[in-house]
Amino acid sequence: MSYLVQEIAAEVIRSTSRDKPADAALREVLKQTRNLAPFDATEVSKTVFLYYRWHGWLRDERGGVEGKMRLALRLADRFRANPATISMTELRTKAIPAWVTEQLEVTDDWLSSLQREPKLWLRVKRGRGAAVMDQLPGTHVSPTFPEALVYEGETDLFKTPEFQAGEFEIQDISSQVVGVLCNPKPGETWWDACAGEGGKLLHLSDLMQNKGSIWASDRAAWRLQKLKRRTARAKAFNYRAALWDGSVKLPTKTKFDGVLVDAPCSGLGTWQRNPHARWTTTAEDVKELAAVQRRLLANVAGSVKPGGKLIYSVCTLTRAETSGVVDDFNRAQVEFEPLELSLPPAREGQSALGSPALTVWPAAFWGNGMFIAGWRRKKH
Repeated sequence: MSYLVQEIAAEVIRSTSRDKPADAALREVLKQTRNLAPFDATEVSKTVFLYYRWHGWLRDERGGVEGKMRLALRLADRFRANPATISMTELRTKAIPAWVTEQLEVTDDWLSSLQREPKLWLRVKRGRGAAVMDQLPGTHVSPTFPEALVYEGETDLFKTPEFQAGEFEIQDISSQVVGVLCNPKPGETWWDACAGEGGKLLHLSDLMQNKGSIWASDRAAWRLQKLKRRTARAKAFNYRAALWDGSVKLPTKTKFDGVLVDAPCSGLGTWQRNPHARWTTTAEDVKELAAVQRRLLANVAGSVKPGGKLIYSVCTLTRAETSGVVDDFNRAQVEFEPLELSLPPAREGQSALGSPALTVWPAAFWGNGMFIAGWRRKKH
């Protein structure tokens, strides 16, 4: 780690807080730092995230941020060379805050996955995988999903002609799983109720071959503006956007073949990729977000056609936001029946995943943790 990288990374770390996550602090500091080489900017990002990935080991260390960063790098190197050198006892007491053990069953595999650097996943347009792989050295196709590529190269992907032409998106493989399970058909009408900046909407559009229509809603106008730019680049034109705050007043009276509620959540499934959130998320956040999730599902349920699908997804693993939300919906919504969801085996030797509700742990596909549940509205 060069002195320059150390100095800038330390500045980022000192500026983070609950209200300013590490990724936001990184963008702010790197934007203000002129003439920084792309390689150094990458090293700054890696150093900041390593610091928070190993934060539980650093809290009791004396000295400044710089010394703690160097210790984090040593711990990461040691773990990469031999994960067994970090005991499960250490992982259970230092890798996550104590309240997490009350919210989910903490497995050894999950704890180990949290300390690994995440893989960078791309989603290519249908039938374009081979062409994109030819143009981007360092890409490897997922053994489970032909449109999912893991990228290990050093090229700035955002500047590649293939990205500018909309040939691929940067999208975690577990998020891609959500689109696969939605399984929308060309000509259908769907609603992406919490569309955000449009990652899952773009996948739905591609699966629908840009035919039919998708409503996209979000409570933030700036996110829908980003969605507009992304859909233009990806040439996804079968959608319309509308603001929606999640209330009972819906943005449309349309009845849909499918509704996706990719709800706001505590994000425990992203803690490998976003380690700073481990130390800012609280049990109270989980409780509040579970109430939001239940309310969103209740408000959109009436928009599903008889025979239509309702898909619920969250990138978290807590019982309150996963099985708890599902159980509450099942009790309240007698018009719906569970929809069987199935995926091929994640790796050779594993059984296929199939259930009305699936928990995709990070070790399954080497992506984020994700929970997905599905229902079908009864036809009567």
